[in-house]
Amino acid sequence: MNLRLQRCDFIDIRQLVAISRTTFIDAFEKANNPEDFKAYIDFAFERSNLLGELKNPDTTFYFVYKDFDLVGYVKLNENDAQTDIKSIEGIELERIYVLKDFQGQQIGRWMLKEVKKIAAIKKKNFLWLGVWEKNSNAIKFYQNHGFSKFGTHPYYIGEDEQTDWLMRTEI
Repeated sequence: MNLRLQRCDFIDIRQLVAISRTTFIDAFEKANNPEDFKAYIDFAFERSNLLGELKNPDTTFYFVYKDFDLVGYVKLNENDAQTDIKSIEGIELERIYVLKDFQGQQIGRWMLKEVKKIAAIKKKNFLWLGVWEKNSNAIKFYQNHGFSKFGTHPYYIGEDEQTDWLMRTEI
């Protein structure tokens, strides 16, 4: 399997919007209220919102390619771009998604290893993330890769307040 990371830039915005929307819809649409979900999607993955995130020097998006196919993406936050902790010693993995047609091929495992390498290169001490408490498959995946729960935080899908587990692993 020939996988590679490619850092996203402004010229990638159309693809970033598309993969962000598609992967989130595939993962969570069925488990949420349709109106709240649509409101969230329309805000979180709106072109100007993602452009603003791309402009932030502490936020980095990476596309993941399998040969020439775009198969997933990652979003990392450092310093003040982090959603909760905002520690210079840590880096937040805010998003890690693989397109539905490419799941089950160990791509997520490869992506997480690459993210850990990036964190090590940046001399971070830990990697952390938030994961929906009802997403048991993702929680097991992260636990199998050395993450443990250290707290919770609210996460809003539209007006619906949900709870994310905060998980971290040492680098």
